[in-house]
Amino acid sequence: MPHKQHHRGKHPEDARLFSKKWIPILREAAADLSFLFSRGYSEKSALKLVGDHYQLDQRQRRGVLGAACSEASLEYRQAHVLETNGLAGQTLRIDGYNILISVESAMAGGILLRGRDGCIRDLASVHGSYHKVEETLGAIHALGRTLERLNIAMAHWYFDAPVSNSGRLKALLYEEAEKFGWNWHIELDHNPDKILAESDGVAVTSDGWILDRASNWANVGEVVTCSLEPRPEVIDLGSFEGRTAHFP
Repeated sequence: MPHKQHHRGKHPEDARLFSKKWIPILREAAADLSFLFSRGYSEKSALKLVGDHYQLDQRQRRGVLGAACSEASLEYRQAHVLETNGLAGQTLRIDGYNILISVESAMAGGILLRGRDGCIRDLASVHGSYHKVEETLGAIHALGRTLERLNIAMAHWYFDAPVSNSGRLKALLYEEAEKFGWNWHIELDHNPDKILAESDGVAVTSDGWILDRASNWANVGEVVTCSLEPRPEVIDLGSFEGRTAHFP
């Protein structure tokens, strides 16, 4: 059966689920979820408690989950983030699907959410297979131009080997890197998250599990997103410092 997805954009219900009416509610939900995480609640139980309390849809719950993090996680991420204007000469280790799909989604008008840690996250995902969309090549070029502007030494991309079409994407990235003279290395691995969390170099991702373990990381995804024309809309769900949570 031929693949029918042409864009990494909005879900048909996103205009309603992330409308102006919902944003303050989602922001409160993210605050409450962060509060529960800080007090040791598991992700599953905390998300159910908060999601049921605010009567959130599954996509809203995913968005709130991405925006939230515990106090300990926030402190760790803030202590280990590097300024993007100081990345010259550095080797960046890029969470390939995480960053590429986010930029594809941004270019296609998908929902973008800024979390408590300042990272911009999308609601797209890969379920065992990656398919090139109309925005793929433009997203690769936007990433390449940004990395070139940051004057990095090398970009080391990591992709999930079990995901179908990862090999084709690797070939495309090498083709574009050679065309523009970008110093890129692309690797397929069965556990790229572990590599990104443990290796030297600067991690480039919005994956919370990696950010809670990486020795250094940089918010390059935000730089790329904010450089796009027209500039995508980003919904801020992280602006809740100082408010009182509903849960004791």
